[in-house]
Amino acid sequence: MPLNVVVIGGVALGPKAACRIKRLDPDANVTMVDASKLISYGGCGIPYYVSGDVSDHQQLQETSFHMVRDEQFFQDCKGFTVMTETRALSIDRKAKTVLVQHKDGTQRALPYDKLVLGTGSTPRRLPIPGADLGNVFTVSTLGEAIRIKEQVAGGGVGSAVIVGGGFIGLEMAESFADMWGIETTVIEVADQVMPGFMSKAMATIAEKHLAENGVTVRTAEMVQAIEGEDGKVTRVVTDKGAIDADLVILSVGVVPSDTLAREAGLSCSARGGVIVSKTMQTSDPDIYAGGDCVVIENIVTGKIGYYPLGSLANSQGRIIGTNVAGGRETFDGVVGTYIIKLFDLAFSGTGLSLPVALREGFDAFSTHVIMSDHSHFYPKRDMVSLEIVVERRTGRVLGLQGACQNGDSLKGRIDTMAAILKFRPTLRDVSSLEMAYAPPFGSAMDVLNAAANTAENILVGRNVSIQPVEFAKLWENRVQENLLCIDTREWGNAEPFVNKYPDFWKNIPQGQIRGRLDEIPKDKKIVLLCNTGGRSYESQVILRHAGFLEPVNLQGGMGFIKQLGFDPSQDA
Repeated sequence: MPLNVVVIGGVALGPKAACRIKRLDPDANVTMVDASKLISYGGCGIPYYVSGDVSDHQQLQETSFHMVRDEQFFQDCKGFTVMTETRALSIDRKAKTVLVQHKDGTQRALPYDKLVLGTGSTPRRLPIPGADLGNVFTVSTLGEAIRIKEQVAGGGVGSAVIVGGGFIGLEMAESFADMWGIETTVIEVADQVMPGFMSKAMATIAEKHLAENGVTVRTAEMVQAIEGEDGKVTRVVTDKGAIDADLVILSVGVVPSDTLAREAGLSCSARGGVIVSKTMQTSDPDIYAGGDCVVIENIVTGKIGYYPLGSLANSQGRIIGTNVAGGRETFDGVVGTYIIKLFDLAFSGTGLSLPVALREGFDAFSTHVIMSDHSHFYPKRDMVSLEIVVERRTGRVLGLQGACQNGDSLKGRIDTMAAILKFRPTLRDVSSLEMAYAPPFGSAMDVLNAAANTAENILVGRNVSIQPVEFAKLWENRVQENLLCIDTREWGNAEPFVNKYPDFWKNIPQGQIRGRLDEIPKDKKIVLLCNTGGRSYESQVILRHAGFLEPVNLQGGMGFIKQLGFDPSQDA
């Protein structure tokens, strides 16, 4: 008898699983059902459709050879049945049937030998007045994205407020401000954008870059109500005031759509999400689940978490398809890898940021490096800012994040780290990691190697450093702190600072420091700095050998703190 498979959900995981099943078991009877008319689209491409980078919504449904993935496509090209505008109502595990309801209201029971749940996620709705007004959207489906694009293209949107500074919220902010010239404001309840993903320093760089491109970012602010006239939004009210808005995007996260699984008695997390094994089986071995509706293990922490990412849904769909067709593959978990484009900068990370590592109980620290993504003598290059997170006791690398204008350069470094995090790498492993090298593509000592080397020097006490954010606070209190910055760059770089702050800024180039030890006071708090932290570290080594044990080295140097928006030469 042919295997009878029902797949619930037709966006990412469902089609991947169904196609895989048919490839491995062409005789299987596979039926996929989805409540929407639009299926198998690239949801992560929605902001780029709204922006106009993707001109037609059908492009998000197309294959690489420009065939639209609709019901007929899957029937003709993949060999399975698709029922759109069909809602799954309940699962009878004893009878092994799924009760579905079609658009016309008729119901039927679909029998299954194996069942696949790819029910996805549901946007969080803020429990505030006005959330149901017209022109308030959640960007949860392609259909909603089409409606947003129609509103924006119609010319009636002069101002937009985005509630939530996560991935989708920031990408939508870029879409509105860049392409359409809409006055755009992002409101985030946390004290930074991308909380839980970026460190405070990286988030500050992102916020500064958004502001430079016309997006207003308001952090540590809570939305209390959405107000409107004639059924449409006119403003957003927060605990700090009101903001005019012709359109509002609620982007405050998603929750797993696990109701169908819960009502069927499948094991689910108390915080939401279907619990699955490494083979992606639920507590019922004949029912598989994956994508945004499940919780899975974080390999770095060893704890269960929620990771609604399209890349993971596709990987899990392939594994489910293999296992349903009789194979046995496993999904080992995630390390939490992401990348986001914000105007001219890319931000990416993998593993744990420092705030998350500390929250998870690791005795961790981080260090910043900034370095050219190509050889310094190669004419075309961009600066890569990296922050590496390390466990003190073991030297184990817990995570890496960064920013760069060249997104491909940054992605290559982050992907490399993501690939090895599951093996619990130490700083020594990353320091000696073999990276492809030629001047147009990297340096002989890659920035990723350099990040590990810097962190190792800090860990063993060779490099006594200060974080950029800490230095900014120290500079604000420079009089009380009795601070002296020793600039180890050449005079041309140091001159504006020395002239403006002669009592707090002194220039001793790194090549001269051995002969000018007598100029270094013993009664001041000394910070050594240069453009990237390299020359100031060399200077620190010289000073420590000469008996000066107090000077600290500014991590990432002036290059990094300027990215943060802090520039002492512009200080009032």
